Amino acid sequence: MKIRHELNAALFDQKTNDYQRMPYHAEEYEFEAVAKGNAEEVRRQLETGEIDFINSKRTLSDNPLQNMKLHFAVSATAIANACIKEEMGHDEAYTIADIYCRKADKCRSPSAVRLTFEELCMDCAERMSEIRKNDVISLHVRKCIDRIYEDLHADLTIEALAETAGLNPTYLARLFKQETGLTVKEYVTSAKMDTAQNLLKYSDLPYADIAVCLGYSSQSAFIYAFRRFTGTTPGRYRKLYYVVRTGD
Repeated sequence: MKIRHELNAALFDQKTNDYQRMPYHAEEYEFEAVAKGNAEEVRRQLETGEIDFINSKRTLSDNPLQNMKLHFAVSATAIANACIKEEMGHDEAYTIADIYCRKADKCRSPSAVRLTFEELCMDCAERMSEIRKNDVISLHVRKCIDRIYEDLHADLTIEALAETAGLNPTYLARLFKQETGLTVKEYVTSAKMDTAQNLLKYSDLPYADIAVCLGYSSQSAFIYAFRRFTGTTPGRYRKLYYVVRTGD
C-alpha cells in the first residue's frame, strides 16, 4: 500500500483530536428538504446555513478553491442519492449532479461555487416537487415517463413504451393522454425541448452534439424541431439565455 505511512499518521491525528467521521449515509439526511421537493424550506436552510457542502473536518485538497469544488462533488452525489430514494430516476439524478459538478469546476471564486451549490439545491428541489405532484399518475405511466427522460436519444414509440409498461399500445396511448394531458409524441417532444433548452443555457455543446443526444437524425432536424416548438432558433435562444456566471 503506497500511502500506508500517510494513512497511519492521518488516523493517529484524527484519534488524538477526537475526530468522529460522519456515517457515510448521514449526509443524505441533511438534504431531506431537497429530496422532499420543499423549495421554500430549502431556500430558508440555504439562507441560514443549515444546508452546506463544506465539511470543515475533511481536507480534500490543500488548495482552498479546489477543496471547495471537491466537497461540492461529494455533496452533489449525496443530493442525487437522496433524490433517488424519493423516486427520481437514477440516470436523471446523477446527470443533474454531473452537470452541476462541471459548472462548479469552471468557477474561479468561492462565491461562484457557493452560488452554484444553491442553484443545484433549488433545481433538485423544484424537480422533486414536480415528481411528487406526479405521484397521482399510475405506475404504468410513471414507468413510461422515466423511460422517456432516460432514453431521449432512443426511438420512443408508443410500441416501445408499451413494452416497458407491459400494456397494450392502444390502451397505453389512451391512459397516457388521460393522465398527462398529452399524447406520448407530444410528451416526448416536450421532454426533448426542455432538455435542449437547458443544454443551450448551461453548456457549450455544439448543436450537432445536442441533436445526437436527443435522437434527431441531423443538426438541421433538431433546429427545425426546436424552432417549431419554441418559435426561435437554438442560436437565438443560446444568445438570449446562455448563463455566464459572474466570478467564473
